Order: sequence, then structure tokens, then C-alpha cells
Amino acid sequence: MKNTDAINAFLALGQESRLNVFRLIVQKGDVGLTPSQIIEKLGIPNATLSFHLKELLNANLLLVERQSRNLIYRPNASLVQNLSGFLLENCCGGESCVPLTSTKKVNSK
Repeated sequence: MKNTDAINAFLALGQESRLNVFRLIVQKGDVGLTPSQIIEKLGIPNATLSFHLKELLNANLLLVERQSRNLIYRPNASLVQNLSGFLLENCCGGESCVPLTSTKKVNSK
């Protein structure tokens, strides 16, 4: 993943309504949601939701499919996985990130 791709994703998610829309769509996974279902759950006005969905699509965070008269929005799982891998690449200097348990007890006095 390129830095610019990660930056575009983070910029798109850096607004509260867009983050809420994205998180809601992620919860539905492959089932996805229609704009009317999103409006019903989040109470975002239609024109505002349309703008936010466009921004999430432009950042490649969402996929959209037309089913008859409905648009179904789903998370772009591969981009989310790539973004996670990009963030955690070389995490902890290549060592295990599992915290070591200490044998020392902390004195609470």
C-alpha cells in the first residue's frame, strides 16, 4: 500500500459522520446497507449522506452495487486489511507484540 492510499483513507475517516457511516456498513459486512437503511439508523439527511458516501467511495473504503432500484454499500474488506497491515508493518521492531508478563509484583503501598 502506498502512503497516499493510506492518507486518503484516513482523511475520509477523519470526519465523525463518515466514520459512523463506515463503521455501520462494516458491521453489516457482505450484506451491506442501502442509503435509506443508513439514514434510518444514523438520522443523517439524504443530501449529507450522499456526500459522505461519495467521499468514502473516492477513498476506496466502500464498494457499491446496484440491485434493481437500490444501491448496496459494502466495506472494501481488502483495502481495510491492507490498511491494517500497512499500519502494523514492522510493528514492535519485528519482534512479537505480545507483552511479556512480569514476575515482579508492584508494591501498592
